[in-house]
Amino acid sequence: MLKIRLKRVGRSKDPYYRIVVMESSQPRSGRTKDEIGIYNPRINQFDIDKEKAEMWLKNGAQPTDTVAQYFVKAGLLKKLKRGSTKPSTKKKAEKSEE
Repeated sequence: MLKIRLKRVGRSKDPYYRIVVMESSQPRSGRTKDEIGIYNPRINQFDIDKEKAEMWLKNGAQPTDTVAQYFVKAGLLKKLKRGSTKPSTKKKAEKSEE
């Protein structure tokens, strides 16, 4: 399965990441299919090629949780659902009152 994830390329105690598309079975620093952006947490810089990202998302690549958060901020993904898939207790209470 293809994943869109972070690949660390910075030196010790100075992290710098590339946003890459790669097979999920590859190690973190393994061979990539494509590089679509960069992330520098020290200055909170997040640059991404939106056209490439959209193309890979349409082709079935799944972003990791960390990358998905930045995609939501960049407007590439809709708001993420958090929590369990079970209906909330509030909805259950409303249904039981009817």
